[in-house]
Amino acid sequence: MKHLFTVVLLLLLLGAGGPAHAQEAAQQPITLQVQQVPFEEFARAVEAQTRFRFYFNPAAVDSVTITVQAEQKPLRAVLEQALRNTPLRFAVDAHNRVFVTRGVTITPELADSFFQPEQRNALLPQPDPNDQDPGSTRIRSVSAAASKLYEIGTSSATGKATLSGRIREAKTGEPVVGATVYIESPSIGTSTDQFGSYTLTLPVGRHDVKIRGIGIKNTHRLVQLRGDGRLDLETEDDVTTLREVVIEAEKDRNVASLQMGVEKLDIKTMRQVPTAFGETDILRVVLTLPGVKSVGEGNTGLNVRGGATDQNLILFNDATIYNPSHLFGFFSAFNPDVIKSVELYKSAIPAKYGGRLSSVLDITTREGNKKKLSGAGGIGPLTSRLTLEGPILKDKSSFIIGARSSYSDWILHLLPNESFKQSSASFNDISAHLSHEFNDKNTVYATGYLSTDRFRLASDTTYRYLNRNASVKWRHTINNKLYGVLTGATSHYEYDITSQRDAATASQLTYNIKQYQAQLDFTYAPNSKHTIDFGGSSVLYHVSPGGLRPSGSESLITPDVLAREQGLESALYFSDRIDVSPRLSVSVGLRYSLYNALGPREVYNYAPGLAKTLNTIVDTSYFAAGKVLATYHGPEYRLSARYSLTHNSSVKLSFNRTRQYIHMLSNTTAMSPTDIWKLSDSNIRPQVGDQYSLGYYRNFRANTIEASVETYYKSTKDFVDYKGGATLILNHHIETDIVNAVGKAYGVEVMLRKLTGKINGWVSYTYSRSLVQVNQGTTSEMINGGRYYPSNFDKPHDFTLIGNYRFSRRISASLNYTYSTGRPITLPLAKYYISNATRVYYSERNAYRVPDYYRADLALNLEGNHKVKKPFHSSWTFGVYNLTGRKNPYSVYFKSVGGQIRGYQLSIFGQPIPTITYNFKF
Repeated sequence: MKHLFTVVLLLLLLGAGGPAHAQEAAQQPITLQVQQVPFEEFARAVEAQTRFRFYFNPAAVDSVTITVQAEQKPLRAVLEQALRNTPLRFAVDAHNRVFVTRGVTITPELADSFFQPEQRNALLPQPDPNDQDPGSTRIRSVSAAASKLYEIGTSSATGKATLSGRIREAKTGEPVVGATVYIESPSIGTSTDQFGSYTLTLPVGRHDVKIRGIGIKNTHRLVQLRGDGRLDLETEDDVTTLREVVIEAEKDRNVASLQMGVEKLDIKTMRQVPTAFGETDILRVVLTLPGVKSVGEGNTGLNVRGGATDQNLILFNDATIYNPSHLFGFFSAFNPDVIKSVELYKSAIPAKYGGRLSSVLDITTREGNKKKLSGAGGIGPLTSRLTLEGPILKDKSSFIIGARSSYSDWILHLLPNESFKQSSASFNDISAHLSHEFNDKNTVYATGYLSTDRFRLASDTTYRYLNRNASVKWRHTINNKLYGVLTGATSHYEYDITSQRDAATASQLTYNIKQYQAQLDFTYAPNSKHTIDFGGSSVLYHVSPGGLRPSGSESLITPDVLAREQGLESALYFSDRIDVSPRLSVSVGLRYSLYNALGPREVYNYAPGLAKTLNTIVDTSYFAAGKVLATYHGPEYRLSARYSLTHNSSVKLSFNRTRQYIHMLSNTTAMSPTDIWKLSDSNIRPQVGDQYSLGYYRNFRANTIEASVETYYKSTKDFVDYKGGATLILNHHIETDIVNAVGKAYGVEVMLRKLTGKINGWVSYTYSRSLVQVNQGTTSEMINGGRYYPSNFDKPHDFTLIGNYRFSRRISASLNYTYSTGRPITLPLAKYYISNATRVYYSERNAYRVPDYYRADLALNLEGNHKVKKPFHSSWTFGVYNLTGRKNPYSVYFKSVGGQIRGYQLSIFGQPIPTITYNFKF
């Protein structure tokens, strides 16, 4: 109440009128009929009919509902009726402002002699001469900024002018991503990008520019716009009403956003989802979203809308991650303390992205605290993590560095099996990000990431794999309407398998892939109706498909190394978002990609019209270094549209074509560290996919409940499948074991999300099918007689419930429940004899399924007190993963025992797993 009284007092001192004028203004008639609506919705309805504006603390009114039936009644009568049986009180001043308080009544006028003139002037915000910079204004006083008038531009132009700038958090200097910047009349708005930048084209004149964002207090700025110019500002964190702020940030995004099939998660939301070992896991949370699945428990491979795991582009600050998992897939490869946000594009993929068919998972790190040194960390049963961040040059440059390490051997040593007691498994990773702002027009960002895994399970074979990634960005503002980002990135993934069973057969199997990328992106906002993105990119691939070498001086293994592969993928793109009318928005785009397979390479040529086998090789062609051995190219279309039916409902549609020039070859259904990537060449064509999507979106109860229904159909051609008994490792003619397949996937995704109140979360249901057909080539290459069969990740039914209940500001509980259909498998049906040899007769491919999957998880979060000036904050998370102890099948396999074929079911987590994690920050 103290802060509210101060705000009210300042407003009064800016110009208090007499009580007679206030009474006259409050006589404007109102007609309104509402039934059990939230107070905020009632306030907006009154504001829409009158000149009055409401001022209140959102936390004070979030549980109050209003019922009013008024026909041509004055404001005071309407308010008295609406608030009669509530703890709320109101007061109206001479400037059409309605102040709503809880449990106390204020008086909105003071006697003229209440203050002496000098005291009155001392309370008013005084102009800061350092803040005045024609054409560029930087706000340094957050508390006084909202009450100042900022003159932008140096000319007295007529018509329209462009207002641009950057929004940062006042305490840390971090950019505020996804904040809404808008004016109400005329209705014009935009959102800040990943750098916190925005651009608005507005009529010349005076405007009240409003800002809303995730985790910040809603605020506004009074602007006198005379010409093009900048308005940079800082915002305050909203500590006391964190959940309500998250809702206000993008409360109508579900309906008003043009993009469909897009899921955006912030780190605060992800921390609420229980996970197996107590640590926030980005990929586990993504798997709870509709249309996203995995083939088994403990696996981080994503199957999005019927696509394979290799059809997802995973970006970490624009650097590609090839293996996003740790410790057999039980942990994701990303430290949650350095992550700012995650965006998943399932359809309507922006034209700037390419190279994958199914989805783009864009992971963005925080920039680091530009104000002071701070840190965070956590200690769990298997891992610990620590993150430090702070300024290098205050308000100009910052760093953030986070590291994780595991110590899981102790749990392996507790296993009853003696062979497993000799096992070991560990991982570590480190992420670092630097940013430096040279001036308002030039900023540089640099990111580095390194992760390593090493494990040995009940054998003398050691597995090791690592990711090594780096990216550098230069953002340059050309003018208020145009800016560009130049990005250079490198990605490296490798693994090796070392066997020491016998000195004579000791060996090491290696594989690696390197990628070098350059990209230039421009964003141009010529006016309020158009936002244009254009640019180009180029990716150079270097692949070492594998090599087997002797390990140790006594090894008799003969070296076997596959020839290296190289490829160059380039693209140009253009897209334009067009606001045709307040109800209709359209985005059109075109991406044209070109791929060249490069030498040095030897390429086998096969007899035309015959199956590719060793017996049909007719000759071999040699291509020198840099020579092109195969070229593929084609357009990739992007189209999406949104039509608003009402202020809280809309329909959207989209179409996109994508091309993929790199393929993952795997002999396992789940994503594995030993998977290899193969480039397209003259024998293996690139994949091409088309996706059509249609959706209906509706918000309820003042945009606090979101509902959506999306349906899609996707067709894919030339993705790889395998012949029976295919050999994928060290295969010098891999094309003889690969067949080109076509596929189709379709489904319906239903989601209901509640983001406000003590109980919040989401529930989703997905019905989807993913089918494959191999009917090209000769009869021997066909599978299931050329008919469609379920893909390995076809799981028709999927249901997920994420629920959170907040008992108080310090205690909350979370529940996660998931159910899905079992994945397809191929079963042995009988055995028969040919020439006294036993043969096994198998079913058609993927004709059967493993048992259905379901699991429930529970977590309890205990936080310390929320004092803002407390130097050290901590919390505890207690959880139980797989609460019911269900033995969900990870795989089903068969062994011949005593002449009989027996089936076995493997479960990863067959009992409840309790976890405890201690988190801290300073």
